[in-house]
Amino acid sequence: MRRLLFAAALVALAAGPGQAAEPAGRIETQAGPAEVTMIADGFRVPWALDFLPEGGLLVTERGGALWRVAPDGTREQIGGLPDIAAWGQGGLLDVMLPRDFAESREVFLTYSTPMGLFGRQSGTAVAVGRLAEGALTLTDLRVLFEMEPGSTEGRHYGSRLVEAPDGTILFSIGDRGDRPEAQNLATHIGAVLRIARDGSVPEDNPFTNVAGAQPEIWSYGHRNPQGMALDLEGRLWAHEHGARGGDEINLIEPGVNYGWPVISYGTHYSGAPIGEGTAKPGMAQPAFYWDPSIAPSGMVFYSGALWPEWRGQIFAGSLNSDFIARLGGEPLEELERIRGPQTGRIRDVMEGPDGALWFLSETDGAVYRMAPAADG
Repeated sequence: MRRLLFAAALVALAAGPGQAAEPAGRIETQAGPAEVTMIADGFRVPWALDFLPEGGLLVTERGGALWRVAPDGTREQIGGLPDIAAWGQGGLLDVMLPRDFAESREVFLTYSTPMGLFGRQSGTAVAVGRLAEGALTLTDLRVLFEMEPGSTEGRHYGSRLVEAPDGTILFSIGDRGDRPEAQNLATHIGAVLRIARDGSVPEDNPFTNVAGAQPEIWSYGHRNPQGMALDLEGRLWAHEHGARGGDEINLIEPGVNYGWPVISYGTHYSGAPIGEGTAKPGMAQPAFYWDPSIAPSGMVFYSGALWPEWRGQIFAGSLNSDFIARLGGEPLEELERIRGPQTGRIRDVMEGPDGALWFLSETDGAVYRMAPAADG
């Protein structure tokens, strides 16, 4: 019943006044036609979304705004955010509501925070605050983590957030444009990290007893992971941008080195080779890679609620080629590219409580909902 109430409230977004939008057409898929509805638009560089149990959703804009889109379709800005360095590829990035949000009301955010003298550097940070039902301000805001070191480079912040099955928080940080540091355990650069919900370091993190290592590191050797998700078995996966080719999907395991920039299936943008080739002992191979690059962003494993044939498959957005990739099988392979007028520069993809696929288009500055067509 609770799931049905959530679904009804979310679908109501498509019928409300104000910023609630209207049917935006169809997309043909291998499972039949899908109806796409624009839920809300007018966003400037939207980066992430998550769903409120009372209906509606939260949407981040990279420029530093957090929006609550209500069930009646109205959009209101939420205050009480941390200090955000909104320059380059940085700003307000991911938003994640934990499984107990209905009780805890905790909202987790990743963002680039000002660092260094006069704030001339920035780095990925994680904060949490509370959002009371119907409220427009985060309260009890706490900064849980700030990366070390900061950088004047305004790129490769990573920043996807996932709540692990055990309730710990996993998040990604890119190489910040300083490639060799992704192999340096003394920094947080180029890593997936794991903290407890209060910001402390879990004792079973793989490098807590390694001298000089940052104890939050869960895995390392990553270039710029902009998609992370749990599969239906609760395992963590991530995809990351390569350079010229070599975008990867990896099953993330604790303590594992994923190779960047020593090994890669891509090349530098100049065409020059990267590192030592495509494989090296002690460095993990990707489960799948794209060449040429699709610049993946956002990632979800689908439950099969509305499309049973897609159960357990990966959906990932493309920032440079205007489609949503569908992947599955063993070994993992790309099965379909779902493309339509609405799929321009996809930044995030989520499954809603209604079983539909929801996605953010940077091109349109819009939230879309995709579900099987009624007559399909």
